[in-house]
Amino acid sequence: MDKADLLKAEYLHLQSVVESFDQRSLTIKAWSVSLAAGVGALGAEHEESLLVIAGSALMFWLIEGYWKSFQDAYYTRTRELEAFFAGEIADVVPMQIGRSWYKAWRKGGRKRLMRIMRWPHVALPHVVVVIVSLVIYFIRLAA
Repeated sequence: MDKADLLKAEYLHLQSVVESFDQRSLTIKAWSVSLAAGVGALGAEHEESLLVIAGSALMFWLIEGYWKSFQDAYYTRTRELEAFFAGEIADVVPMQIGRSWYKAWRKGGRKRLMRIMRWPHVALPHVVVVIVSLVIYFIRLAA
């Protein structure tokens, strides 16, 4: 296998990995909504259940933020391979997924995580669950 074939195989593998992250992200969203609905149904008359719902939604939001940051770190290598095949860079060393991922993931730190958590497709539905449950909690508390 020559270098171009190795890079092509690496690129196709990266595309598959990135797509699998999206499927798991939908699972995280489903768990978040299911837990909120379940706790809400079981503890509808208890204000504290609303705090459990808000807290769990925050945790799922954080989990999804980290999950997306893991996915996002793969895009650095994908862009590098695309630039190579587009003729924008002359040389790329094949078989560097792990090294590239680790370097990209460590680079952004907390600022990158906070930026990713603000992306609408990451924040939803978690942020809605947090806001709605807290609003209802404070309304009930004031009543």
